[in-house]
Amino acid sequence: MPRSATKVSLVGAGPGDPDLLTLKAHRLIGSADVIFHDDLVPAAILALADLRADVVNVGKRCGAKGITQAEINTRMVEAARRGLQVVRLHGGDPAIFGRLAEEIDALEEAGIPFEVVPGITAGSAAAAALGVSLTDRRRSSRVIIVSGHRATKSAPYDATDWKEVARGDATLVIYMPGNNFAPLRDELLTAGLPADIPAAIVSHAAMPEERYRAATLATLDQLPRMDSPAVLLIGHTLKRARRNSKEAVSIALDEAEAILSSL
Repeated sequence: MPRSATKVSLVGAGPGDPDLLTLKAHRLIGSADVIFHDDLVPAAILALADLRADVVNVGKRCGAKGITQAEINTRMVEAARRGLQVVRLHGGDPAIFGRLAEEIDALEEAGIPFEVVPGITAGSAAAAALGVSLTDRRRSSRVIIVSGHRATKSAPYDATDWKEVARGDATLVIYMPGNNFAPLRDELLTAGLPADIPAAIVSHAAMPEERYRAATLATLDQLPRMDSPAVLLIGHTLKRARRNSKEAVSIALDEAEAILSSL
């Protein structure tokens, strides 16, 4: 390893709210010479970078062509060998549905030291937005995190054995769930989950544009289309989310009526 090589920091940016960054992530972003960031990392977090830093978008979204993972790995290695302070900034937590393992492999192969700085993952941010706990010792003793990303458009959710993850004592957290929930509903009902088990979808958790809607497994296909990034949660701990959702709607209606009456 060249003596000039510096440590690469693989950092989680969390769900997007700068206030939810860890102190270490905040410090590393502010002191970095170069930042390679995901597309979903918002401008408010990138604004924390030093004005002299080279801030490079290396994100890939919805299958769009762009920089490859191999190119990202090469850029990180080259920058570290030049003695630069390198931050690879991932949305959420780097270890949850990111390319962290591939990047670690590349850095180790190149002999580049690295550190992993966790971030708040979207599932936790979504639960916080709904005012619920992901676990509850009375009814949900585990959390199962899966991806709803489809390998092919004709075979939705074909990468997961839903019989293995459809458990009544678990909260199911589905990243990248898409918007067509009918196949998922059918898979989970067939796997044995009850039709009345609560569910909720959260879009842009912890951000100003945050939206959420509650449902049950039986009515999952009736949820409105939500913008990405979104997380779908299913489980008994979501029962409170249905109540909170109704309260939020009621408050919004009251506020709208007050505005109209003042005109």
